[in-house]
Amino acid sequence: MRRIKQKQITIVDCRFAAKKMEILSRKSTVAMRLFAVLLLGTLLGGCSTVSPWAKARQLSHQAKLSAPYDQIRVKQSVIHDAVPKIQRLKGEPGAGFAEDELISHSENVVVSLGQSKDGFKTWFNMVTFQENELTAIRKYFFFIDDKARSFQIGPSRGLRFDCEMVLEKEMLAEPDTTENARRIAILRNVLDNLRKDIGELSDDTNATGQENKMLDICRMLIKQTFEVILRKLDSSPVLATRLSQVGGVEFDHINLDKGKIQMVIGADIVRVKIRLGAFAHMIEVKKSKPKKERVRKPSSVFRR
Repeated sequence: MRRIKQKQITIVDCRFAAKKMEILSRKSTVAMRLFAVLLLGTLLGGCSTVSPWAKARQLSHQAKLSAPYDQIRVKQSVIHDAVPKIQRLKGEPGAGFAEDELISHSENVVVSLGQSKDGFKTWFNMVTFQENELTAIRKYFFFIDDKARSFQIGPSRGLRFDCEMVLEKEMLAEPDTTENARRIAILRNVLDNLRKDIGELSDDTNATGQENKMLDICRMLIKQTFEVILRKLDSSPVLATRLSQVGGVEFDHINLDKGKIQMVIGADIVRVKIRLGAFAHMIEVKKSKPKKERVRKPSSVFRR
């Protein structure tokens, strides 16, 4: 009898141990799955170019580079105040410049070009002044990050272009054209002015060959982007009405994936923003909140 009892106890112990092992195995599997999900989430959050941290870094870095563009005021800043703001030195805190920015100028146009230490980031701030009054009438900021990063979710390279300029009288007085055609014509005029301003600087004999080469590459990239946008607007002019909206107009770029453009026209000033690739999210789409219906309360006469 004792032997039988011992065997029964042994069988019970084995079943209990097996059950315990099964429970532990399930817990281990759940833990491993949870760890895998957390790890994947971390990787996606860390590598995504649209994560809040990546956005903050991009905005902070570009805010330093575009400081002259932001500080100079069209129709207000004069040449003596604007030129000292254009050039930044490599010794400035957080500059990240390989060398001092290169200054090039013609009679009416001044540009400052810079490049990162690894050579993948290039930017410029450019201002055009009126001939007689020497007041700023056009300003530009350009930035490109051409470094392809591994383990990147979404586009890793990006391009940014900003400009603000005073419109010519010919562009303001177009009574026989539709609003869509007028906006497309203004956008073409922006490109023409850019070509003219950079053309003056490219002919500068005092500039180094490397400086002119950098500026020409920037010009070609901007020209290519404008041509893509204008082709889309020409094929569908109704899209021009969306240029001034918060989200702008989306388009596809041959080298830098998706892009967005926004153009706002004031009384006699036009402002253009273009973002490509990793910077496309910088032109955000405003989410409209549904309006709550207002319930009118009955007057006191009917409440009696």
